[in-house]
Amino acid sequence: MMGAVAYDEDLANRIRELIAAEPGVTEKRMFGGLAFLIGGHMSVTASRQGGLMVRVDPDQTDDLLAKSHAAPFQMRGRRLRGWLRIDADGVRTKRQLEPWVRRGVGYARSLPPKS
Repeated sequence: MMGAVAYDEDLANRIRELIAAEPGVTEKRMFGGLAFLIGGHMSVTASRQGGLMVRVDPDQTDDLLAKSHAAPFQMRGRRLRGWLRIDADGVRTKRQLEPWVRRGVGYARSLPPKS
């Protein structure tokens, strides 16, 4: 019996294209999605629920929630500051996707590398 793909493969490929030139990128299946890590830190994830999870500066979380298609990321009913969900309609085009990917990569790169 074959299982369904847990995340949007097309979205994952589009993210790969955007970060191809970034050094130190690794991919890891996490939370049913495909996470893109920079220096060991999650930056963006092609979510199993569709759309994108993005890691952002926790101090910018509330301001970024005002953007269209952005929602708080919740785990076990708890809202996590520094994480956003961008619904699938908000990442359909490169013009929509690229700023979120750049923001996630930039924030992950600002953190000290995990050893």
